[in-house]
Parts: sequence; C-alpha cells; structure tokens
Amino acid sequence: MKRLSDMTLEEKIGQLVMYGKYGEAQQKALAEGRIGSFLNNRGEETQSRQNIALDSPTGIPLIIGDDVIHGFRTIFPIPLALSCSFDMGLIEETCALSAREAAMEGINMIFAPMVDISRDPRWGRVAEGAGEDPYLGSEVARARVRGYQRNDWEDLPKIAACAKHYVAYGAPQGGRDYDGADISERSLREIYLPPFDAAVKAGVMSVMSSFNDLNGIPVSGNERAIRGILRGELGFEGVVVSDWESVEELVNHSIASDGREAARLGFKAGVDIDMNSGVYERYLKELVREGKLTIEEIDEAAWRVLKLKERLGLFGKKRFVIEEARRLSLENPAAKELALKAARESMVLLKNRDLLPLRKGTKLAVIGQLADDRPDMLGCWAGQVEAQESVTVLEGLENLGEEFLYERGSEINSDIEGGIGKAREIAAKAQVVLMVLGETSSMSGENRSRADITIPAAQRRLLRSVMEVNENVVLVVVSGRPLVLSWEEANVPAILQLWQPGHQAGNALAEILYGIHNPSGKLTMTFPTAVGQIPIYYNRKNTGRPLFKKYIDIQDEPLFPFGWGLSYTDFDYEDLALSTDSLKGGEELRVSARVTNRGDYDGSETVMLFVRDVTASVTRPVMELKGFEKLFLKAGQSKTVQFEITEETLTFLDENFRPVLEKGRFEVFLGRNSVEHLKGCFELI
Repeated sequence: MKRLSDMTLEEKIGQLVMYGKYGEAQQKALAEGRIGSFLNNRGEETQSRQNIALDSPTGIPLIIGDDVIHGFRTIFPIPLALSCSFDMGLIEETCALSAREAAMEGINMIFAPMVDISRDPRWGRVAEGAGEDPYLGSEVARARVRGYQRNDWEDLPKIAACAKHYVAYGAPQGGRDYDGADISERSLREIYLPPFDAAVKAGVMSVMSSFNDLNGIPVSGNERAIRGILRGELGFEGVVVSDWESVEELVNHSIASDGREAARLGFKAGVDIDMNSGVYERYLKELVREGKLTIEEIDEAAWRVLKLKERLGLFGKKRFVIEEARRLSLENPAAKELALKAARESMVLLKNRDLLPLRKGTKLAVIGQLADDRPDMLGCWAGQVEAQESVTVLEGLENLGEEFLYERGSEINSDIEGGIGKAREIAAKAQVVLMVLGETSSMSGENRSRADITIPAAQRRLLRSVMEVNENVVLVVVSGRPLVLSWEEANVPAILQLWQPGHQAGNALAEILYGIHNPSGKLTMTFPTAVGQIPIYYNRKNTGRPLFKKYIDIQDEPLFPFGWGLSYTDFDYEDLALSTDSLKGGEELRVSARVTNRGDYDGSETVMLFVRDVTASVTRPVMELKGFEKLFLKAGQSKTVQFEITEETLTFLDENFRPVLEKGRFEVFLGRNSVEHLKGCFELI
C-alpha cells in the first residue's frame, strides 16, 4: 500500500472522490487507484470493489457509505418518533445494532445521524431528526454518534458516523426541501449549530455539508461555515463529505459558472470528498496546474481521508470477505425485542376520553388502508429490507388473539366505490372503532414537503362518516411529521400518534391499545392548530406585546405543545424545592420535586426542566429545555427527581456572540411538558 508521499497527484485526488454509480469510467478509475469511496453498494458488490482497490496501484481500501437512518435490516421507528421516547440509552442501542448490521455487509460510513433542528412540519425531512429543540437535539446527536461508532467488534469493518446536514438545512423557506435558509447569526449559533457541536464533542468522524444556501452562500461552497466555524470554532478534525452532488450544484445556485469553478469553491470551502458529481476527479488536477489550488491543500484533504481509513481499521487487509447481514436481522430475538421496545416507547397518546386501554374481547371494527399495510409502517429510508418483514396493525391484533371486523374504507388519497358504506356497516356493529389513518412512507422524507399537512381528504371523509354511526373511535395516526389534527382533536375521543414505527409496528400498537404497555412518548415537535401558525415552537421570544392576540381567526396556542404526551395513569407533581434562592457564580443550584403515580397503572414519565432568563442584555426565549429524566413509577409510587443548574445552564451568547453569564432573576419550570409545570425562581448574584 502506498504512503501519501509516494502517491501521484491523480491518486491523491482519487481519495477525495466518492461515487454512487459504477459504470465503465468508475471501473477503470477504481482499478487505477483513482477512486477512494463508494456509496449505496453492499455485500458481494462491496467485497468485489474493495478487492479491486486492494489490487490497484495504491492498494488503499475504500470507504463504503450508506444511508442507515433508522435501521439496516432491523427497522426501528423513524428518528422523530424515537426522539419522543426521551430515552437516550434506547436510541444509542438502536444505532449500535443498525451499525453492526450494516458492517456485516461491508459498510464503514453511515450517513447519519441527521441532527438538523426544524420548526416546520411541512418539511418532509423532519422525519429524520429529533424535532425542534437544540438541547434535546444535542442529547440525541450524542447518543446516536455513540451508538453508530460503538464499534465493539473485531471481525467486521468499523463504522464512521456522519453528522448531517451541516448546517441549517432544517430551516428551508416555506418548508420546501433544498430551499435556502435565511436566518440570523443568533439563530444559527443558538438553534442550528449546537447539535453539530455535540456530535463533534462526541467524536463523530465525518460531517456532511448540506445542499442549502445559508444567508447567500451555499454551505457546500461556504468557507466561513466549514473552515471557519466547523473546523475553526467547533474543532472538527475529521472528514467533510458533500451531500449528493451538492458541490456541482453550486452552478445551479449561481455562485459558480461551471463545474470547474464549483470544484474550486467546494474544495476551498473545506469539502474533502465530493459525492458522486465527479467534479473533483475532472478538475482538481487542472486547478493545481493552474495555481488555483496547491499540492499542499490536496495533501491535507487526502491525509484526512487516509487518517479516517486508518481509524476504521481498513489498512493491512489482504482480502475482504463480507458476511450476510440477515444473520443478525429479524431472526435475532434480541433485534426483534429492541425494535418492539423502540416502537412502544415512541408512540404518543395525544388524547384519551376514557376509551383506552381497550378490554380484552372488546367488539372491534378496524378501518383504514394503513391497518393492513406493511411498507408504510417502516417510514422513509427503510434500510435494506423486504416489506413483508414488517408486522401490520391487523397482524398485531391477531397475535394478541383479538377478533375484529376490517374494511379499508378508502385509499390513501381517493375514495373506494362502496368503501365508506362497508366501513359504516362494520362500525355500527362494533363497541369501538379503530381507525388507522394518515400518511404513506413516501409522503415524508427527502423531497417530500407538503403544503397541506392534514390527513388526506379521502380519509377525513371516511372518518367523519364513520363517526356518524359510532362515536367510540380510536384514531391511530400514521405519519412522518406532525399533522394538523384540529377537527380530529375536537371530535374524536381518543387519538394515538403511531408515527412510522418500523418492523414491530403492529405488535407494539396492540400492546399499547390493550394496556399491556402504558404509553409514555412525549412530543419533540409542536403540533400546530393550523398551517398558518408555522413555524411554531415552544422556545419563542416574548415580543413587546405578549398579551396581544397573535391571530384573529384561530387560537394562538398550538394544538399539542412540545412535551405533550398522555398516559393511562396520572402523575402528580408537588413539593418543588430550590436549594437556594440566591446563586453565586461557580456554585450549583439543585431543583427538585416529588412525582407520584396516582393512577392504577404502572408507567413511565419524562420530567422536564425549563429555565427562563427574565432580564438579559439580549432577548431570551420564554423558556428553554435544560434537562429531562425519565422515571418508571409503579401505581402509588413516588420518587423525587432532582436537576442541577450550573453556570453552563445559564450561559448564553451576548450581542457579540460570546458566551456570557449575567446576574439577575431566573425562573425555573419543572413538569410534564412546556405548558404544565411547577414554577420557582432564584437570583444569580
């Protein structure tokens, strides 16, 4: 294997080239040692290409990347759903298993986690993130990086996580995917950068530069964003890989006149690896000869790539032999149990007017195409699986031994001739009607923005008609984003947000419906009352006229706020206590309260701590999440939960974006969500 100093310029540039295609040109370049990475190939394909690379003049193995967003062979809930578990250990375990399954097919770079904060549910890729809050988003980023990069095996490729999409990709105008992010420097630093900072501190090995324009300069050509902030301020020393052809797309953004100029701008900005466009392969050598790039700059980027390959343990291999990942997939009881647990913990009970849990033997009618649907239980980016491996809602009920009548009623977006009539007929015979409605997997994810985020019209007509003959409806919402459910919240007695929960969807739902498992998920993204409220999020600013009504035609409040999530039991919060009402710099303040399960069911409750800086030199949000803890309490049991407030908790960025700690009054809120909580206050002196 060649050292960097022994490589030709073409071979060095080859280490900066990644392809998702494999035509004659790529085959020739690979055999000549002029390609360093591939994506979207697995198993025998990967084995073959790795061995060709070993036989090439450089003898340097390949980085093999793939989008393992929420599972590879075992599919877990979409990341937005799993964030609602507020269980960082569970999230980490799902990523560790996903990484191991991917490694068994030769993958060594996972294009995840997506750590984009988003406040706009119209954007389809909210499904891939952790919601609207930068504190929670940072905690999830750490957990996912730890899981993907656990690498606790000896006989498989090591995995590099790739935090994406750097940066502010989650703030597209109008919720339109790929659109520009026109945001303030404060929003960039306080909302969108923290999860990337957390990923870097957790040791993430690679970062993906995003498609979007950031305040006039597309990120994949933005030297300040990549070299200045990511490397200079956050201290990232790993590899930056572009998103799919995002370097060449600088031409479409109109900041590069052609591919040559795009290659120069992308490379100068700090993008080490060009994904699939080929502009580095075509133009970097010429740019060096023209004096527009230097050999030293090429060496620096190539060295980072080679250093990553060394960390992944790729050097020193004589042959690559890829195992079949199915050996660790659904036949593995531990994987199946983890998928079941993840699905159960992710569901959010939005409303329950004493209809749930169901009693065994309840005369049940099930209505909705999604109740007998396999692929749409998996969500977007559903890994490398066959749809038949997922458990439908109907199968989950059958697995519990429950009997029911079933009708589709309608298609997702259209009526079925006679469908509503048949649905009404079985609904009239039932004690309870389970209606499974919402989105398909293809309605969220990349390039899947929606202007109307209600349940599709055909399904809404079906719901309203069924309720005319039986009001005892449990609405199960399948979606990859928060939906506008205003009519449903006002009229349907029970609503359960299923999300797209993965392979064990049906089994997990059945256990929730019949009280075998008590729901404990809490929303990490606000559900709007109407699309006109978007963007809507809990940690807003107060404005100069906080008591004025925001809208004249709808309520100001969201339909379901951040942290909302019901249980089959009742949790009481009492005895809020602060260890002091005057905190000095360098000291810690302890905030505690007693939480009691007053109901008849054992259950888990996520306790949240919010803080407000009442008066500061720059405007601060009305509250900010600063901690959370998930408790399990048996019926009648009490526990005291305690949080510590430190200087770091109270520090913010001043008008010059420098961290500052200012004296003054602070309010603390400890409770079940962003609107229901106990309140205390203290002075920082």
